[in-house]
Amino acid sequence: MPTPTKGPRLGGSPTHERIMLNNLSQQLFEHKRITTTLTKAKRMRPVAERLITFAKKGDLNARRRVLRSIGNKTVVHELFTVIAPAMAERPGGYTRITKIGNRKGDNAPMAVIELVMEPMGAKAAVAEATAVTEAAAPAAEKAAPVAAAAPVETTTEATSTDLPAGAAAALENGEAPEGFEIKGNAGSMKYHVPGSRWYSNTQAEIWFDTKESAEAAGYAPAGGVAAQTISE
Repeated sequence: MPTPTKGPRLGGSPTHERIMLNNLSQQLFEHKRITTTLTKAKRMRPVAERLITFAKKGDLNARRRVLRSIGNKTVVHELFTVIAPAMAERPGGYTRITKIGNRKGDNAPMAVIELVMEPMGAKAAVAEATAVTEAAAPAAEKAAPVAAAAPVETTTEATSTDLPAGAAAALENGEAPEGFEIKGNAGSMKYHVPGSRWYSNTQAEIWFDTKESAEAAGYAPAGGVAAQTISE
């Protein structure tokens, strides 16, 4: 069993606290990411990950055990058929907590807790491709001294062979190449479309021309399907 948490409860009673954490877990499984206080996110993480562990078993007893905590059968069905298979190769660490600053008013620390749905090897593959691109850039500059007259075209040609289809590296001034508006972040394996919530605050490590190209490279929409729909 998890170690009992020290300090005051989140609710007025143990039952209230248990129901609160179960409801937060249900919202996490339904929306794939939620924003809450840092304290609730840390307290909810072991509850949600324990339910995912039950779902990975996939038998009838595990489904009945999860239904005792989550009453929404639609969410339970998605947990067993979509989320659990995506976590099959992952031994643990099914969630990720990101601090986003303090809330206005009561100055409570806020955080975003989300499901880690990307494949295990996707981050390593992108990191390797980035390393190859950075190593090839100095050699390309020495081999082509005329590149100083046309930096935009040379940068795109030097990196296009090392990047996935439909992707391009940022220009020397940090701006996006022409025709590439979707930002990709190799650390989180998420892509951001223009007009989305985190688009202006995201430092792009790779640019894509379409959402299909980003998803083909293993990137997922930031904020899940809901955020992608809003941006459209």
